[in-house]
Amino acid sequence: MKSQQEIVEDFEIFEDWMEKYQYIIDLGRDLDKLDYTEKTEENKLRGCQSQVWIVHQLVNNKVQFKAESDAAIVAGLVALVLSVYSDKTPAEILATEPMFIAEIGLDKYLSPTRSNGLSSLLTKIQTVAKGYL
Repeated sequence: MKSQQEIVEDFEIFEDWMEKYQYIIDLGRDLDKLDYTEKTEENKLRGCQSQVWIVHQLVNNKVQFKAESDAAIVAGLVALVLSVYSDKTPAEILATEPMFIAEIGLDKYLSPTRSNGLSSLLTKIQTVAKGYL
């Protein structure tokens, strides 16, 4: 799990957006794969152009998320988001605004469909957290 500030600092070392995109793709490669039994319609994220599955559980009052995508860049975006929100209490999740997105400039470089998918992921995480309160 990383803080948003750590993510911002990680991105500051890159000179251009091609390097940043490659880093995001690399992050996606490091995501743990879901079991095929977890890749169900129920776990599929709605509102995302690519296929994304997200699962969660509450352990010691902390929400643990796992997710997988069939698209490299999307998997990386998922990895970034989960690094901020996974393994936090529901209240912490709800109190955490995703400021890193604007701070690293991601909001300016994502296509509208990718932005919509990212928004859907953030909404799903908030909904899950509310369900555990």
